[in-house]
Amino acid sequence: MFALLFGAISYVQVIGADDLKGNPWNSRQLNRDFCNDRGSIIVGGDAIAESVEGTESCAFQRVYNQPQLYAGLTGFFSQTYGATGLELSMNEQLAGSSDQQFLDRVGQLFLGNQPKGASVELTIDPQIQKLAYDLIPDGQRGSIVVTNPKTGDIIAMVSKPSFDPNLIATQDSEAAKANYNEIAAIPGINANQSVSGPTGSLLFPGSVFKLIDTAAALNSGKYNADSVLENPAQLAFPGIDYTLPNYAGGSCYTRDTASFAFALQQSCNTPFASIALDLGAQAISDQAEKFGFNEGMGDQLMLPYATSVFPADLEGPALAQSAIGQRDVKATPLQIALMTAAIANDGKQMSPNLVKALRSPDLRIIDEPKPSVLRTSTTPQIAQQITEWMTSVVTEGIASQAAVPGVDVAGKTGTAELGNGLNNSWFTGFAPANDPEVAVTIVMEDVDITTGAQLTSPNASKIFEAVLNK
Repeated sequence: MFALLFGAISYVQVIGADDLKGNPWNSRQLNRDFCNDRGSIIVGGDAIAESVEGTESCAFQRVYNQPQLYAGLTGFFSQTYGATGLELSMNEQLAGSSDQQFLDRVGQLFLGNQPKGASVELTIDPQIQKLAYDLIPDGQRGSIVVTNPKTGDIIAMVSKPSFDPNLIATQDSEAAKANYNEIAAIPGINANQSVSGPTGSLLFPGSVFKLIDTAAALNSGKYNADSVLENPAQLAFPGIDYTLPNYAGGSCYTRDTASFAFALQQSCNTPFASIALDLGAQAISDQAEKFGFNEGMGDQLMLPYATSVFPADLEGPALAQSAIGQRDVKATPLQIALMTAAIANDGKQMSPNLVKALRSPDLRIIDEPKPSVLRTSTTPQIAQQITEWMTSVVTEGIASQAAVPGVDVAGKTGTAELGNGLNNSWFTGFAPANDPEVAVTIVMEDVDITTGAQLTSPNASKIFEAVLNK
């Protein structure tokens, strides 16, 4: 009888727990989870999300430290609105109910203790995260992603506007509702953080997309490093009253033909539009997919994301405009970061990784994700050639303000017109160019050309220096 009772109790509390928790009649589970001692989310040894002692009605309260800085990563854990961000994707680990923590739950059962969740250590560098966040002015919509191109580890990932998850995690349901509605009304914020910021904002990528055009051209065999590209001031289309103009902000107008190096240095539009028209939409789309467009980001990111898109059925002006990062092409900041990191890593795109380690309450490592190749984007030879040209964009072209003294920096700028006189202003690049340790992608939304130039390349230089000097 003792064995029977022990077995029944063990089943109910350990093996059958998941079925009971998922029962729609189990209203206690939501309240109990909210009041449990969840594991912490940790950056640089400090908890950015943790459970602290609560009130008599709720033993523990979820608290977010430096909330604005990390809201886009942690999300929130709310009795009223559920969970988002890492609080959602890592819920089983943080709650202590994952399969990896089975033995820990059994041990706690024998001791008569309530199971405690595991802690999640992130790959984020707190100093670089703070620097990147501060480089986006308050009131400005923008995102910055900093990665290690060789491992896929995310060093920093920030966006503004941000919000305070503590306001939604409060035990006061009426206050939580009022705060949620107020936060959701902020332009540029998605309060549930399911598709927003660096992982979810689908934006026109502008001229940074020309890196994909270049890879497609070299991969086709029709173009090589010595190719001479037509560089007219305007590109006409038969039968319609429309011309695609060249970029007016650099020196494209000074010559009728251009090398790849010059076209990238000055971000000329017509050569890359012509390449797309020559190769066709399918070739550009296929190359874009090798960099991650129309595809997924692997299972190590642990955050929801939007899929970047480049349609394969474009032609004429639609294809020409999309090939220079306008019209039908959309990308998230993280997707552009992965594209750039693949070029930096000899054509191999690593899985973006946000979790450094999962630790049990006694600090034992339960899981430690290892770097993995997500896809092969291009050949090492093509990646190295594009790197050489991207380096000249910084040394001789319009990304000169991304330079770092004593370090070769590879970069590319982009200006995507929004039709209202404003732009999305981009910079993406990596350093050192010959042995990359860090890749940086910056986008500032709804800015004029001058403001965009001030907030992208110069800020990338600051981040490169900060990472390389650590």
